Amino acid sequence: MSEAFEVGDIVARRSYNFDVLFKICAILDKPVPTALLKGIDMRVEASAPLDDLIKVTPDMMNRYTREMSMKCERYLRKCISGSAARMRSAFRAMRADTFARPGRVLHIDSDEDYIDMCMGAYKRLGIDAVLKLIPENRQPDTVPALVKDYLPDILVITGHDAMGKNKKNIADINNYRNSNYFVETVERVRRYIPSLDELVIFAGACQSNYEALLHAGANFASSPGRVMIHALDPVFICQKVAYTDINTIVQVKDVLESTITGAQGIGGVQTRGKYREGMPKGKY
Repeated sequence: MSEAFEVGDIVARRSYNFDVLFKICAILDKPVPTALLKGIDMRVEASAPLDDLIKVTPDMMNRYTREMSMKCERYLRKCISGSAARMRSAFRAMRADTFARPGRVLHIDSDEDYIDMCMGAYKRLGIDAVLKLIPENRQPDTVPALVKDYLPDILVITGHDAMGKNKKNIADINNYRNSNYFVETVERVRRYIPSLDELVIFAGACQSNYEALLHAGANFASSPGRVMIHALDPVFICQKVAYTDINTIVQVKDVLESTITGAQGIGGVQTRGKYREGMPKGKY
């Protein structure tokens, strides 16, 4: 008897050697019983026949969660340490009546679980961030107005993505689940704010069309190697930009070293930092 599946089950795919853990978002009956899937910590969207799936046991889930949590914690601590060092250096050079302000972030995401995960990371990193839950296909029509409303220093446009399994032309934007929406969103925002220094944009998710996103006007994008990226990678990029002095160019190599995925998952161009100092401090 085949295994029974329900929406919300955590599963892995036999055909991919159980490489990523997914949550079942929906189950379709035609043409064959198929599950619509989203990665539990990788920004990938997929579908798979039910007979290709196995349920993840509690022991497997606990082990995976423990290992991934330890990995994320290492990167968060590294970022927090870097932010603290930057602040200590700034305060030593600052007068008593000056103040510091890291860059502000507007983070657009299609996944509520990821929003909760990213908000926790932003808070730990001391970054002022507004997060909005918007499906990928609605992002082009809604994000430009949000940018005008919130006037962020850094904009994140992300969610889920994936290349078609049998698609060979990686340059064709139609061979990706959501890259076209990310590209269109970047293009529309850049009509309003064309300068890469005025507004820093990260765009993309797992296996996104990296070259198209950079061409559209993103400072940083995924995925040069068409690999999976971790849900927190956009946050780590924001941290690096937010805490780099406005007079300093963020080194792309340093940005990539701060991410879980690295150069296969994230790339970008030289970008000015968004950390500012001001004076005097307010009295009230």
